[in-house]
Amino acid sequence: MKIAFATSDRVHVNAHFGWAQEADIYEISDAGYKFIETLKFAGSSNKDKDAESEDKTASKIEALADCTIVYVASIGGIPAAKLIKRGIMPVKPQSDEEEIISILNKLVQTLKGNPPPWLRKAIQKS
Repeated sequence: MKIAFATSDRVHVNAHFGWAQEADIYEISDAGYKFIETLKFAGSSNKDKDAESEDKTASKIEALADCTIVYVASIGGIPAAKLIKRGIMPVKPQSDEEEIISILNKLVQTLKGNPPPWLRKAIQKS
């Protein structure tokens, strides 16, 4: 299953979904994880607050369509609902200091054990 991380430093989940200029994509299973690619989002900025911004949000969601989870520092209600409608779960990390690698390691352990129902369902789809 693929997991996306909205990041500006490729270490932490430190980008707001709407303003994220890139997202790191990882493939993850109970056996481990591997980096796949960095998606670049052109024109994402906190100054984009019009219809053009909505188009960029839609294209961002489309680019993440094969991901199961997207980790974000924060996200608005409408984009979160749009992600969920597409079967992508937006998640905020427990702390701003938590590193992507730490999150991945915890997810691998969760997958080896007893994942929550929403994650089991997502695993079955992927």
